[in-house]
Amino acid sequence: MSKYSAPTVVFPAYCGSLASLCLDTAGGRSGSASTLSYSDLLRRFGPILTAVAAGGLFPLGFAPFEYALVAPLSLAVLFLLWLTAGPLQAALLGFWFGLGAFGVGVSWIYVSLHDFGQMPAPLAILAVVILVLMMSGYVAATGWLQSCCRQHRSAVRLLLIMPACWILGEWLRGWLFSGFPWLYLGYGLIDTPLAALAPAGGVLAVGAAGAVCGGAIMMLVTGPLRDRVLAACTLVIVGAGVLVLDRIEFVQSTGKPLRIAIIQQNVSLERKWSADNLEAIAQSYLSVSRQVEQADLIVWPEAALPLYHDQIPPAYLTQLRALPADILLGVLERTRNNERTEFFNSALGLGVVDSMYRKQRLVPFGEFLPFRPLFSWVLNYLNIPMSDFAAWPTAQLPMRLAGQPVGVSICYENEFGHLIRKSLPASAVLINLSEEGWFGNSLAPHQRLQMARMRAMESGRALIRASNNGLSALISAKGKLLTVAPQFQPDTVRGSVVPMSGVTPFVRLGNLPILLLSVMVIAGSFLKRFRYRTV
Repeated sequence: MSKYSAPTVVFPAYCGSLASLCLDTAGGRSGSASTLSYSDLLRRFGPILTAVAAGGLFPLGFAPFEYALVAPLSLAVLFLLWLTAGPLQAALLGFWFGLGAFGVGVSWIYVSLHDFGQMPAPLAILAVVILVLMMSGYVAATGWLQSCCRQHRSAVRLLLIMPACWILGEWLRGWLFSGFPWLYLGYGLIDTPLAALAPAGGVLAVGAAGAVCGGAIMMLVTGPLRDRVLAACTLVIVGAGVLVLDRIEFVQSTGKPLRIAIIQQNVSLERKWSADNLEAIAQSYLSVSRQVEQADLIVWPEAALPLYHDQIPPAYLTQLRALPADILLGVLERTRNNERTEFFNSALGLGVVDSMYRKQRLVPFGEFLPFRPLFSWVLNYLNIPMSDFAAWPTAQLPMRLAGQPVGVSICYENEFGHLIRKSLPASAVLINLSEEGWFGNSLAPHQRLQMARMRAMESGRALIRASNNGLSALISAKGKLLTVAPQFQPDTVRGSVVPMSGVTPFVRLGNLPILLLSVMVIAGSFLKRFRYRTV
């Protein structure tokens, strides 16, 4: 007999309403063999289908859809499915949820690999499938971990243990194997009151609050009276905490607003990496920059000049320095080190003095090849220019541009909050140079802009985002979009940002508080389990 033999077993207590959505609750009726067979199928596959469907809906909470309540409620459905599942069942349900979530939410990787990386379609599909399976494995591990705490009441698991396990899983996913911090729950809540937690605890704290609130809402809808009261109290406590944090000003303005001009040229990747077009591209950027008036800082995107720094004609650099504003532009670098040449994805700042920033966190399989002895064959199938960079190994000081210290990041680095905080609190403004051409008209550029907004909120710093083909933006220290350039057309983004000083709790402590809290909850649960077994 199936372990999901009856709705009352699979979904006890206040989970019965969810059971009715995916299972035949009339299993006790006498009927034809076909009716019984249908009922058996529902009992066996209802939870799986529910998990996949909830996972598939999960990305709707993120950009560009931004149905904020969908993500925490989808996760809450998974939590309900986990309530009476054993370790193996919980892991499998988590795995199916992950297949739905990542299968939809990171489908854009196929576009990058096949449409722009020229990877054969079967191999690109295989690569996406492998990544989705790996990411689903984290959700499976989360399901197994929380199931080890089944001795607790359902309310305790929904409000404390499952959110703690989920956040720990998200953190591990952002660290292991170079990290893939996509679809963190907190990103989908950036336009909700819960975002007030970002300066205090970062995206993981926002996500933890969202997971708790999702569980509480489910308890309000389906739970017995006692649990409904507990859920209501939980929502009130979270709401009160949000109101308090929203009134605290961790940072303050310093100096006058900086007038910014972002040059977005929308140069196609094919044209950009053709040597025949180098001079035309360089002159185009220079010409548009010369038309900018009353700007303190002009920003070009990642690898705006697709050539090495030592290849840039000195006369061209002289013309850039003659501009009435400081300038920051993406370039490539090469250096000889111990009889071999190293390549860097860099940013060149031309201000009172020239300065250089080198990228530290590289894109796996895009900018470097992990586990080279095992995957060296991949390079034979990829047609990605400059796909073998070196990561800069040491910390770098902020640049001095437009009279202010500026923290610079390049593309993928902006997805890692702990990396951005390394330039803080010294930096008064943050700048991210990006190339969105690899993603085409997919979900990725919108998701990445959402992440950039979270970085601004965590740090309490305005963020300037310069992209080659769209969604270049000026973002306030509160994470608000001040102005955004449309996709796939040239544009010059004009506006001003306010330099800030001060230290948010996240800048000071990073993810440590929320991780310690999660570990304490899980450890306390395991301690109770141990005591329960020894009694």
